[in-house]
Amino acid sequence: MIEFILGGARSGKSALAEQKAIASGLAVTYIATADPLDLTEDKEMLARIEHHRAQRPAEWLLVEEPRYLATLLKTLAAPEKLLLVDCLTLWLSNLLHQDEVLKETQALLDVLPTLPGHVILVSNEVGMGIVPLGELTRRYVDEAGRLHQNIAALADSVTFVAAGIPLQLKPQP
Repeated sequence: MIEFILGGARSGKSALAEQKAIASGLAVTYIATADPLDLTEDKEMLARIEHHRAQRPAEWLLVEEPRYLATLLKTLAAPEKLLLVDCLTLWLSNLLHQDEVLKETQALLDVLPTLPGHVILVSNEVGMGIVPLGELTRRYVDEAGRLHQNIAALADSVTFVAAGIPLQLKPQP
């Protein structure tokens, strides 16, 4: 089972993903995609991470993987487990800086349909505004849009969250 939850910043997407993980009754591994080495100077992002940590149940296993998500998912997936990945857009940003986008996104798309168990993927919808200025920013938005379309095509369930309200996109209600 692959669930894809996306929405804007502070839309409630992570809270929904965490609620679904708790309700599943499965053993949960939370996969954080932030690169802790990149964040030592970013006090605001460190505060966000701490907020997320405080929200999660203590029994959840935490794994931090900023780049090689497909390899990790393949290693951790099992029929009795739920893997919650938060978030794909931060992961994508890490890949852009290392110029590994095509290789690693294709690896993720290849491995997802083969995984046993339950996977919830969380991502920020970044393509609903104006076309951004700057080549890197436009590339980021383009790559995120392509990734989202491909994951939505593979996913069993796609939910868009706006203002804390989940809107079921797939399957159609």
